[in-house]
Amino acid sequence: MILERIVAAVLAENCYVLGEGGRAVVVDPGSGTAPAVRGVLDRHGLEVACVLLTHGHPDHVWDAAAVAGECPVLAPAPDLERLEDPLRWTPPEVRSALGLPEWHRPVDVRELGAAHFAGGGAELVPGISVRALPAPGHTAGSTVYFLNASWPADVAGWVGAAPSDEPRTLALMGDVVFRGSIGRTDLPGGDPDVMGWTLRTLRQVVDPATWVLPGHGPGTTWAHELATNPFLATR
Repeated sequence: MILERIVAAVLAENCYVLGEGGRAVVVDPGSGTAPAVRGVLDRHGLEVACVLLTHGHPDHVWDAAAVAGECPVLAPAPDLERLEDPLRWTPPEVRSALGLPEWHRPVDVRELGAAHFAGGGAELVPGISVRALPAPGHTAGSTVYFLNASWPADVAGWVGAAPSDEPRTLALMGDVVFRGSIGRTDLPGGDPDVMGWTLRTLRQVVDPATWVLPGHGPGTTWAHELATNPFLATR
């Protein structure tokens, strides 16, 4: 499977491009990432099949319309309303600091289906299946996506793990857990008590061998976070 990371200029947000069989899933295309996404697509001979959002914050969704075009944009149900106007949920001081251009709502916004949350998950395109796990607290709809595949060797470098040809579980973590930290809960829709529940759940259900790609900053492994992340150690 193809996997490339693009770091947006706004808040250094991580956008990920997953490709298989000539089709691509673009995860969290932040502001200004559309040209770089197009470069990745052209380099690998891919066409966008869908955009997948971990949550509805502006820095994760701003180029969704430009990247998706007529293709569907999949978002967790509790954050769907944010896509009408993401800045409506953003404090004025944060809004001005972001310096974002005009918002364009994606043409085809869809709620993640029940199949994405069940059993082995659901196939987004042939060869790319995700299993969604609700992880509220940063926003009401924050969601972690798990995928299983043999990843390019550079992904091991991103997370500080040894390269492996064996299939590995990967977690697209959004802004739930970062390397050594967690997503903030003081913005509208955030809830520290709910985040505590999410972190306790993740501790119990995520395999320590999982490779973690967060919405900001470097990748990590779940084993590393269980051992070193103070927000997980205290839960």
